[in-house]
Amino acid sequence: MRSKHLLPALLLALLTIFTVPASFAGVTTVTWRQATKSELQTYLPARAPVVKERIETEMPAASGIISSKDQFVGGVVLITAGYSADGKYSHYFLSQVPIQVGDLNLPAGQYILGYVRRGDELEIKFYEAMSGKFLGGVTAKLDRATHGVYAFKIWPPAQHPLIQIGRFVFSYRLR
Repeated sequence: MRSKHLLPALLLALLTIFTVPASFAGVTTVTWRQATKSELQTYLPARAPVVKERIETEMPAASGIISSKDQFVGGVVLITAGYSADGKYSHYFLSQVPIQVGDLNLPAGQYILGYVRRGDELEIKFYEAMSGKFLGGVTAKLDRATHGVYAFKIWPPAQHPLIQIGRFVFSYRLR
């Protein structure tokens, strides 16, 4: 009589063990993919906060990545003609997770960036979007591989952990 009840209990125990979600077991896997056009429009503003102004963005030039946990990292070109930001800022950048670019560690937040070309490099400068406070910079190298030319592009970390402006790239790491 005991063995009759033991087999179903054993099967139930095995089924429970093998169907427990990985997150309950302390293992979480976050995957990142390219954001869709509608996701870009959801996360990136049509008018980005830039210090005391709200500057229009060029959504066809937007790029971003999104995680399996709905975390977003991306950016878009600012249309700066006629604004005081003209020449200093060129892109709006949003990260919902901490990110490292070069030696610069950025907490989750809204940023603006600008760049200066120096031969085969771009000197990229990061600023807080709301205050305009300078945070630091990174050097983007001329991409001699054939990744194409983009006004702004962020590649998923599993593919290429790169951010690209024009033909220039710099690496990033999600923290």
